[in-house]
Amino acid sequence: MCSRLWFVTDRRIHQEYPQVQILRALTERCAEEDVEFCSLLMDQIVLTISEGQLGKCLRVEQDVVTAYPQVAVVRVPTPWVQSDSDITVLRHLEKMGCRLINRPQAILNCVNKFWTFQELAGHGVPLPDTFSYGGHDNFRKMIDEAEPLGYPVVVKNARGHRGKAVFLARDKHHLSDLCHLIRHEAPYLFQEYVKESHGRDVRVVLIGGRVIGSMQRCSTDGRMQSNCSLGGVGMMCPLSEQGKQLATQVSNILGMDVCGIDLLQLDDGSFVVCEANANVGFIAFDQACGMDVAGIVADYALSLLPGRLIMRKMSLLSAVSSSGSEPEVCGSEPEVCCGPAGPVGPHVSPGGLPGETACDMSVGSTSSESDPELAEPTPPDPELPDLAGLVGLSGLPEPPGYNFNTLLANGYQAID
Repeated sequence: MCSRLWFVTDRRIHQEYPQVQILRALTERCAEEDVEFCSLLMDQIVLTISEGQLGKCLRVEQDVVTAYPQVAVVRVPTPWVQSDSDITVLRHLEKMGCRLINRPQAILNCVNKFWTFQELAGHGVPLPDTFSYGGHDNFRKMIDEAEPLGYPVVVKNARGHRGKAVFLARDKHHLSDLCHLIRHEAPYLFQEYVKESHGRDVRVVLIGGRVIGSMQRCSTDGRMQSNCSLGGVGMMCPLSEQGKQLATQVSNILGMDVCGIDLLQLDDGSFVVCEANANVGFIAFDQACGMDVAGIVADYALSLLPGRLIMRKMSLLSAVSSSGSEPEVCGSEPEVCCGPAGPVGPHVSPGGLPGETACDMSVGSTSSESDPELAEPTPPDPELPDLAGLVGLSGLPEPPGYNFNTLLANGYQAID
């Protein structure tokens, strides 16, 4: 059986660091492992339903593609995700049996900050008290409704990102003044202020349900937000067991394969959840922690291909038989649907990142923004650029290699 893997991203963000690095890593890993690889932009794909059935082919730039991928790595700009276009494409791929990283529902769980809290509520996850409202123009009525939260109170655009559209309202009069200044294209949420975490938070990155590292972010100008995109600085720090368990729990509840969880730390050292990011940026994380997040994502994606998935199951079964206990495996197994053998798109050039780097990290706290390293969308080019050509983009740091398959193997060696 021919293994096929796709990388699907959005035209507005495809030239930014995370996407360029993931493309590089997938290119190299697929070339090494003899896996058919294709990179596509979301707006290149045309979906079909024929004779009452999901179409057995896609159209990409007027070319017919009959061989679906078994695994696809997805990077879409969460704040601008459109369920009528972006999610439609991802749903179609998923219904054809493709294992997506991340799945459509997981992405939707993080599109709106209040939706994220709705999913987490009722699961014993510590959350700041948070209020929101229906409609796009009912901000003013919330000035009275949110009074039980006390002052100062945190005010966020439900679809905000990179620390923008986040305010700390000192009192009711300040909140009333904000009402005249904000844009009402999306609802806002009102959130309990975690004073002890002002200007600090911990970004925890997880891949495949495992914490790969964490970074404390600190504001440098006294503001509440600690986003690196706003001038905050990040540094690697060890994460307590409670912090790791909390981040893992949040990732599992939201159904995410690759994510960043932002935690706020209280005076007693415990954590509460601030936000979850399905399209986590990692340029500052790579630099602070000396890691290659893109390489880990690529290794994880390849580990989900059918043949490698069987090998991973056999490895886990072997560990179980030798330890006499059964490991806990997060997430459901992917369905696989293969089309006729054949190329699914342009092949990319080989490469490779040897070695392995371990990073044990973080305590800390505050901030409340998705995708802190996500840059502003660039205007679409009239001509579609060759994504494969971005692999050699100059000026980007070359992070160290990391083999996620080794991480998987090591993780289950000592099951008690």
